[in-house]
Amino acid sequence: MMKKVFYLNTCDTCRKILAQFDLTDWELREIKKEPVTKEELAAMYKKTKSYEALFSKKSTQIKLRGLDTKSLQEKDFKELLLDHYTFLKRPVFLTDSEIFVGNDKKNVEALREFFGVED
Repeated sequence: MMKKVFYLNTCDTCRKILAQFDLTDWELREIKKEPVTKEELAAMYKKTKSYEALFSKKSTQIKLRGLDTKSLQEKDFKELLLDHYTFLKRPVFLTDSEIFVGNDKKNVEALREFFGVED
């Protein structure tokens, strides 16, 4: 069974979220050192049906590149996600059957439920 977490070591929020769970049998992927592959992005897309859902609109690269996220198409999001690690919304927990993307409250609660973690 596939169990991967894509995260950034320098991201405090990622570290805080990862620390809540027992990830002993999970593959931890630090995306700066080991960027997401086309295959992994395809697996994520299969679950979200949207590259935009995987895209971090908080990426510092958006401003640096002068991107207008409102005018981007799905293919643009896909290319950007493969081009630079900061475009991936983090963390991403990916299994054969589920995906959890980002650090918003709803997602973290869903993760806690998935891991069976009580408040």
